[in-house]
Amino acid sequence: MYPATDEARRSVLNEAERLRLLSPTERDLIRLVHEPGFSRWLDQIEATGGCSHPIYLAGHTTVRDAHSDTVLRHYSTEDEPGGRMPVRCRNRRASRCQPCARLHAGDTFQLVRSGLLGGKGVTNQVQLHPRLFVTLTAPSFGTVHRGGTASTPHCHPRRWGGECEHGRPLGCGQQHADTDPVIGQPLCRDCYDYVGHVLWHTSAGTLWSRFCHTLRRHLASVAGIVQTRFREHAALSFAKVAEYQKRGAIHFHAVIRLDGPDGPSSPPPLWATSDALESAVRSAATSVEVHTPYLAATGEQAVRWGTQLDVHGIRSDAFTQSAVTDSAVAAYVAKYVSKSVDDAGGVDHRITDYEAIRLAPVNGHLRALMVTCWRLGGLPELGSLNLRSWTHTLGFRGHVLTKSRCYSTTYGELRAARAVYQSGADPGMGNDGTTLRESVWRYVGSGHSLAEAELAAGIAADLARGRELAAEDQWRGHDCNL
Repeated sequence: MYPATDEARRSVLNEAERLRLLSPTERDLIRLVHEPGFSRWLDQIEATGGCSHPIYLAGHTTVRDAHSDTVLRHYSTEDEPGGRMPVRCRNRRASRCQPCARLHAGDTFQLVRSGLLGGKGVTNQVQLHPRLFVTLTAPSFGTVHRGGTASTPHCHPRRWGGECEHGRPLGCGQQHADTDPVIGQPLCRDCYDYVGHVLWHTSAGTLWSRFCHTLRRHLASVAGIVQTRFREHAALSFAKVAEYQKRGAIHFHAVIRLDGPDGPSSPPPLWATSDALESAVRSAATSVEVHTPYLAATGEQAVRWGTQLDVHGIRSDAFTQSAVTDSAVAAYVAKYVSKSVDDAGGVDHRITDYEAIRLAPVNGHLRALMVTCWRLGGLPELGSLNLRSWTHTLGFRGHVLTKSRCYSTTYGELRAARAVYQSGADPGMGNDGTTLRESVWRYVGSGHSLAEAELAAGIAADLARGRELAAEDQWRGHDCNL
């Protein structure tokens, strides 16, 4: 109804003027809090942990008794705000969704730790099996700036100086801080082997697979058995994570375990010791190689591991003086599973055209790698690699974490167990054939509006702060009991 008095009309005009002065986020917030299901929406977002980009679903789930057809449990989104339900996006990258990345890192910790200590369906006897923590690196593609250490505080000192064929210094006498952006940059970009760097990334997954096959052959040689019959005596299990160095090159951190022929449930043979496994790892890493497809400009290149190889035996958590314990290794792997190339200064989204490379907020070194990847992707000889789709990862086409089938549990099993726990349902319901489950769900949207994103970020921050306070209280209680 139109305002009848001058005072009422002035009030409406003043309100409209105030709304025009508000930001889009503030106007959206006013709209959101006036929605009838606002409080329920807050509860839903809190249940997702403050997910930054939730997936909205609509539908229902009904659980019935298989014999009497009685409805035991029913849930529908009809009465939910907007007739939909948000679920986590499950993005592992912290740059995209910090709450989901933290949850994924926690799952990774349990996955790796259960393969070292047992639990989650893995026998506790794996603690007695030979276990190593191995780091395999990429070779050098050219000299790059590096941070100082206690033994070599300077970057690349050269007493006699010297220049490369392009007229640039061969050394660097500066002391770079860890946060110096020049770390990882080549001393001379014209000398740097960008083509070799990208092609190494494309073959890194194949190189790891070949390394595992070679490792089994070398273990068979140590045991004095026929290589083709190794599986009858022992089984090799692993879990590895990929990490980007500041120079933009991938290296792998891997947990390698030697089991009996039936996997974790069987003890390894007597010859299977940690020393024998370490010797085989070192010999396999230095001998294995794969070859890239032939290119008219560069020919066929051999792909090998770098000379930097770290091998450490994994000790029990009881050895508090050791840095390489079961839980420490699991936490180390879990830390890197939420990272991506953007932590090395790259981008975390696909590159769709060449112009996007020029506009990408990256340093010159990573831009040169992306350009090289894009150009190599246009060569017919490398068409099967689909390199242009992997320009944002600098040519690396593998998953951030992979494991052998028998190493431990799976992400799916961990998520299913958490879903049952959070729902409060009987863990055995539906597993004995006494119940029937009918589920009908469809995708109806994703993401937040401007105000929803602000509120979700606040909820995520509150939950994170709550976890920090709970951890502090736990440590205070621990100190009081000592």
